[in-house]
Amino acid sequence: MRTIFLLFDSLVRNALECYGGTSVYTPNFQRFSERSVTFDNHFVGSLPCMPARRDMHTGRLNFLHRGWGPLEPFDQSFPELLRDKDVYTHLISDHYHYWEDGGSTYHNRYRSWEFVRGQEWDKWKAMVEPPLDRFRAMYHPMQHPADKQDGRIQAMVNRHFMRDESEFCCPRTFAAGFEFLDLNREADNWLLHLECFDPHEPFFAPPRFREKYPTGYNGPILDWPRYKRLEEDGAEVQELRANYAALLSMCDFYLGQMLDYLDRHDMWRDTAVILTTDHGFLLAEHDWWGKNRMPFYNEIAHIPLMIHHPAHRSQAGKRRKSLTQTIDIMPTLLACHGAPVPESVQGHSLLPLLEEDSAVREAAVYGMFGAGTNITDGRHTYFRYPEDMTQQMLYEYTLMPMHLKSMFHVDELRAAQLVEPFGFSQGVPLLKVPARRNVKGQPAGHQGQGGGYEDTTTVLYDLATDYEQQRPFRDEGIEARLLGLMAQIMSAHEAPAEAFSRLAISEPDRE
Repeated sequence: MRTIFLLFDSLVRNALECYGGTSVYTPNFQRFSERSVTFDNHFVGSLPCMPARRDMHTGRLNFLHRGWGPLEPFDQSFPELLRDKDVYTHLISDHYHYWEDGGSTYHNRYRSWEFVRGQEWDKWKAMVEPPLDRFRAMYHPMQHPADKQDGRIQAMVNRHFMRDESEFCCPRTFAAGFEFLDLNREADNWLLHLECFDPHEPFFAPPRFREKYPTGYNGPILDWPRYKRLEEDGAEVQELRANYAALLSMCDFYLGQMLDYLDRHDMWRDTAVILTTDHGFLLAEHDWWGKNRMPFYNEIAHIPLMIHHPAHRSQAGKRRKSLTQTIDIMPTLLACHGAPVPESVQGHSLLPLLEEDSAVREAAVYGMFGAGTNITDGRHTYFRYPEDMTQQMLYEYTLMPMHLKSMFHVDELRAAQLVEPFGFSQGVPLLKVPARRNVKGQPAGHQGQGGGYEDTTTVLYDLATDYEQQRPFRDEGIEARLLGLMAQIMSAHEAPAEAFSRLAISEPDRE
């Protein structure tokens, strides 16, 4: 068996033609949907980037126990488990977070890997004295660096070295993928994890893709929104959306090159292909840019998933309504290669759903460490927040004390305690470390843009009548049922006691 796992970052579901999008040109995502089974109710798990990838590696939610961080020594990661079954695993990615402190244990789980340099503020090209005045003139004030340590300076330097389309990261990542396939397509028992940071911001695409989306904007470069409330005028909004569309169209084009390759070499008959993302992105919907700070509306939480499997080619073009989520990726990849699924896994293999739609869960819980805890049953979404975000006490449970771009500070670790194992930690005790707090006194679950959580009001939405989540309402019966399901799922994931108390919900009795 051969498997290609295609992962894009910040792939907005409703921008894709195969999910009803009409404003962005994405014929190759549509083409792949016609080759595969398309899942209509696929949701995130842990957020944002690396927490989502830990879910994908382990088949478990991790945001209930810690924020952004590496794989832990006790984590059972799918590429390692496949290696034990003599499946060769190879990672190709320009997602530079894998090579920062907070993602540093993921890539070495694969038999081999390739890192394509230059995305966002990847510490790639060295410029001791960057031309800050010229940069300020080139870019919109939204993109100006706050100080000399701002990673946006590094991003401005990096993109100076991407002039020809072949020098952009997405084309280089796919080129590396084609090299792997040229060398190995006749072999058996391998998994290629091909991962593009695009269409993650900054929304920087070659001119031929940008030309498809004209706007009336005439100002400096505006293609990198900060995670903040909407303040920009209509022309600026259209410019940012057009730049996202251009970057997504580039992703679509190179996906098409991959589909052409599979056609040309008749690989559909013996190669599984899984395509998904980690989360979506708000492009001024709900008067917000980005992710992390605001509630996880459907634009962020409801994400695409498409699966082609040679044993289920008769189902090509079909759609599934079953409620699925990120934690299902890991057991599905294991099942593709006949590898056993560890008992700690809470996700479900989706291979049975390729033949027939059937329920694998009643509800899905998702969220980010220190923020709201959210649940959907496919009909409703419910965002549950602590009564006071500044008073809650949270702890990080870890043996790998690293944040996104740094190790835990010694001041944090001085308050650490060694506590009893969780079931999923394989008998290994963990450090229990009080979570850092931001300037607002809130637990800081993510070191990126933002500076705190906002709009932290418990709300309920009916997706059948209000998919855009514009009309929150309260219903004691529905909320009680969803809270009961939330508690059951959290308990199954061995959420610590404070994960329940902060939300004012009762912890179920555990056998």
